[in-house]
Amino acid sequence: MRAKIRIKKISCHLGFIMMSIWIVAPIDIAAVQNHSQGGENVKDLVKEASVSAEGGLRQTDLFISGQDGYKAYRIPALVVSNRGTILAICEARKNSFSDKGDIDLVIKRSFDNGETWTGMQLIRDDGDNTVGNPCPVVDRQTGTIWLPFCRNNERVFVTKSTNDGATWSPPAEITEAVSQREWTWYATGPGHGIQLSSGRLLVPCDHKIKNATKENPQWYFSHVIYSDDHGKTWKLGGTLEGKTNECQAIETEDGSIYLNIRSYEDKDRRACAWSYDGGLTWSKVKLEQSLTAPKCQASIVRFTDRKHRGKNRVLFSVPAGTERENLTIRLSYDECRTWPVFRTLYPGKSAYSELAIAPDMTICCFYERGDKNMYEKITFARFTLEWLTQGKDRLGIESQM
Repeated sequence: MRAKIRIKKISCHLGFIMMSIWIVAPIDIAAVQNHSQGGENVKDLVKEASVSAEGGLRQTDLFISGQDGYKAYRIPALVVSNRGTILAICEARKNSFSDKGDIDLVIKRSFDNGETWTGMQLIRDDGDNTVGNPCPVVDRQTGTIWLPFCRNNERVFVTKSTNDGATWSPPAEITEAVSQREWTWYATGPGHGIQLSSGRLLVPCDHKIKNATKENPQWYFSHVIYSDDHGKTWKLGGTLEGKTNECQAIETEDGSIYLNIRSYEDKDRRACAWSYDGGLTWSKVKLEQSLTAPKCQASIVRFTDRKHRGKNRVLFSVPAGTERENLTIRLSYDECRTWPVFRTLYPGKSAYSELAIAPDMTICCFYERGDKNMYEKITFARFTLEWLTQGKDRLGIESQM
């Protein structure tokens, strides 16, 4: 299959003159996949064909359902390495859109703030089993990228990369350390984990017990897992009350942890809880009345802090309203207590999303969207603070909001 364009730059010196020659040739996607699966670093960048730009917003369709041997792509995860590599990870569903079945983990990477991307690389294929719920976390002290995931939503594993996602270690099972016997279903993330100022790696998760169903959600629970030794061992942290589900965390200015949660209270609102001991225990869950949303995953990430950029800014993404549509980015200046700024990223059908900050301080959102259904593709969007606030705030000036 020849569907994309390889753009490779060759530079040479002639005396004092620097010459650059651009060679353009078709690329065989299958060949790229085979090359990357062999454990080698894919150095040739793939320029995505489907790119749109509008007023400071630029969007690239990274994974399109039905292409490259998979029926569907879902469950985005996004992190940026210490070296500035952007890692876009997702589930590749072989035969259907179902959450069960032959599901692999795949990745594309960018070395230039999301301008260009590598071909698709396979992280994990476990035959007909479901390998899913990726939740990477970067250890900023060592540079290692840890990737917890689940097998058939029963067993928990972790793999790691020490070369910015070019290769991954054999998975190590951690189920006994981070689960309990009465738990009948388990999901890491999905999305991304965080590293606390203490050095602790914290990964948000959720689980079910007994006969939990969407119609009987009191047996849905959010929880976290953590590592205090740079990923060598993992432990189970605190569990929240029932009717909680997929969640993401952020450390606030005072060292507390804010957890934003998919709620099953049937109120079309997000929920939240706070931890003041590194995730070992959690406050009572409350509904976020200002965050209207359907039952869906959401993402949260710190953009700036007062110490380094003069102002605290936290970003949040979720479909706004009661349906999976209108993917919206929100901004908080008071450590997640209010969300006064918001702008629609995509008005159509949309679902899971992931936020990260590129090395050039571009805001990145990796999210599911489509025209007829919200799982047609996973798109990588990047935009500035000025675009989000429509010129009322930008780095280096005081906000006018």
